[in-house]
Amino acid sequence: MESTGNHGGIQQLLAAEQEAQQIVNAARTAKMARLKQAKEEAETEIAEHKTSTEHGFQRKLEETSGDSGANVKRLEQETDEKIEQLKNEASRISRDVVDMLLKHVTTVNN
Repeated sequence: MESTGNHGGIQQLLAAEQEAQQIVNAARTAKMARLKQAKEEAETEIAEHKTSTEHGFQRKLEETSGDSGANVKRLEQETDEKIEQLKNEASRISRDVVDMLLKHVTTVNN
């Protein structure tokens, strides 16, 4: 009977060893799955960061290059406005200048 008891104990040990092996395999599989998931999450985060950084760079590039274009356009507009003001001022006072010149030229001083 002892041999049957030993035999039953050995069976229990073998069953426990198989159960432990299954637990270890399940843990190993879960660990590999989590590592794969973490890698995918990291790659996604890297891609998002890269995209965000690239958009920021492009926006900054557009702002700075747009500024120079906008500055040139603004300066051209201001110059055109100044020229127009000078033309208006010249046409407004040209009659007075002509009258003043005629008066000095035609006036004889003794």
